[in-house]
Amino acid sequence: MRRREFLSRAILAGLGGAGLYSARGNLRMLESATRAYGPNAFSDYKALVCVFLFGGNDGLNMVIPRSNLHYQRYAAARATLAVPQARLLALTPQAGGGASDGADYGLQVSTGGDDSIGMSGLQGLFNTGKAAILGNVGTLIRPVTKAQYQSGGAEVPPQLFSHNDQQSYWQVSRANDGSGLGWGGRIADLLHDANPGAFIPMNVALNFESILHRGQSGSQYVIGSDGPRRFSYFEWDGDTREAMLALMQQGTQTHVFERSYADAVRRARENAEAVSTALETSAPLTTAFPDNDLGRQLKMVARLIKVRGVLGLKRQVYFVSMGGFDHHDRLLDEQPALLSGLSQAMTAFHQSTVELGVANNVTAFTASDFGRTLSSNGDGSDHGWGSHHFAVGGAVRGGRFVGTMPTLQNDGPDDAGWGQIIPTTSVDQYAATLARWFGVGETELDLIFPNLRNFPTRDLGFMA
Repeated sequence: MRRREFLSRAILAGLGGAGLYSARGNLRMLESATRAYGPNAFSDYKALVCVFLFGGNDGLNMVIPRSNLHYQRYAAARATLAVPQARLLALTPQAGGGASDGADYGLQVSTGGDDSIGMSGLQGLFNTGKAAILGNVGTLIRPVTKAQYQSGGAEVPPQLFSHNDQQSYWQVSRANDGSGLGWGGRIADLLHDANPGAFIPMNVALNFESILHRGQSGSQYVIGSDGPRRFSYFEWDGDTREAMLALMQQGTQTHVFERSYADAVRRARENAEAVSTALETSAPLTTAFPDNDLGRQLKMVARLIKVRGVLGLKRQVYFVSMGGFDHHDRLLDEQPALLSGLSQAMTAFHQSTVELGVANNVTAFTASDFGRTLSSNGDGSDHGWGSHHFAVGGAVRGGRFVGTMPTLQNDGPDDAGWGQIIPTTSVDQYAATLARWFGVGETELDLIFPNLRNFPTRDLGFMA
């Protein structure tokens, strides 16, 4: 084997099991705040599960008005993209939980072919008070009106409508942050000592590292949908394997980079062994998960939650994802299957938390690059801004619409131009409400979400 190939495999092995991200920036205030969150800070267990919909989900065709007047306005604005009124599953809010515009809403049925389930799972969770709908959420620095935006004087996040930039901003939620630390990573920095003796980091990502989890002092643990990733050098020939093991021996490295890499690989090996042993000795879940990528990811999250005690964890933030939502065309043909997969996976996951007795301790929530344009381009919708999202769990004050629903009218009061709907709820408010439930104190929320002070409502009230 050539030296370059050997080194490439070695680096990939290390990256596959441990986060090596090294953040920069001055976080002294946050570091000092960690002293309040020691080993005895929490007696309970809580987990947040971010379900990221890559590509920019068209939330306007996921949560749709059913009331005749509001539906007619929706259909006129969406034109060729309008979902037939007869294909909407009725949402029945709890008392006082109706939408801000007074309309009745429904979810797109999203069934077809051999799929008879569609969005009925999330419909059932909403109607039984286990899911809330967050209306018109998006990236903001401070509230923005149409007049302010169109005059060019509004302070808005950088590179609106760009996939990469808005995916990053949703997960970082700070403008001009050169360090790129995610808000989940900042929470883990704050609460690090609340998981004493943990075998793996607080933050766990499925299949690849997430921006959400990047922190100053802590790494994130990356695991595959089928379990920890094994180190491929154990499968290499004997000479190569012995060379790799020798390279990893503690105290044999002379250069600081060699020592750092060896330490990372050792930690990753230890993590993989601890997690594998815990998973292999745990009884299988009885909850049936759908056989799709998101279902497999969330099943692994449920399995990890089941062995939380063995792994020494009181607080965890998970990141799972699904892609394919960038529907510049074929929106009506392709989005239903994606929404059905989302609904089935999130419903099964909630059922698994009920099985495990932790439904009140685990909250799953959706996120996405951005919404889509209200206007049609003929066969799809283009990059938008605000969109609707779900929060699911036993601690969610479900059966409620949270925030202000937009006016679905092209060139209406919420249309920034080209059908791009201006958000009325910020990512900061959404995430801070989740973080407060998770155990972050009011003062520390301003350190993690510095733009939160720009909004009149700090707590959206959808968490019990």
